[in-house]
Amino acid sequence: MPKVLPIAQLGESILRERASEVRFVDQSIVHDTKIQELIDDMIFTCNKVDGVGISAPQVFQPLRIFVMASRPSARYPYAPVMEPTAMINPLLITWSDVTPKGWEGCLSIPGIRGQVPRSKEIVAGYLDRHGQWHQKEFDGFLAKIFLHELDHLDGIVFLDRTDSRDLVVESEFQKLVAAGKT
Repeated sequence: MPKVLPIAQLGESILRERASEVRFVDQSIVHDTKIQELIDDMIFTCNKVDGVGISAPQVFQPLRIFVMASRPSARYPYAPVMEPTAMINPLLITWSDVTPKGWEGCLSIPGIRGQVPRSKEIVAGYLDRHGQWHQKEFDGFLAKIFLHELDHLDGIVFLDRTDSRDLVVESEFQKLVAAGKT
């Protein structure tokens, strides 16, 4: 039975460390019970806390794994729907030079939102939870999720990529959402 995992908060050292590659000689490590349970727990946690993505370092596991699980919620009312997807050893293959600012928040930095410039379109590669390699294009909000979570694997948080003048507290962000200004 999946469980909600504790989420590391800004200031905890694991959020500033580069996560380790999931290493394996064959596909067996991907099918390892601990890896599969971690992925199940990450998906469950992400859903329970209204996240659209979560990385292994955010749940105190220093591994290059994250989950993208976009769907509309109170935190992201305009998020597109996608099937929760685990990404193991993800790579950024190509990215656009077009980098519009967009609002981001983080489960590890509750109560703050910021305007972060991110590539509008990317091509990413990753192993899925079954050990199969995928190369996929993401754009807009989904590209933003991928890049945000990839940053976590490198010890970077969204605050590192924004100007302090582009930060708001959650209650002010919700006013912007209500006014249609997001």
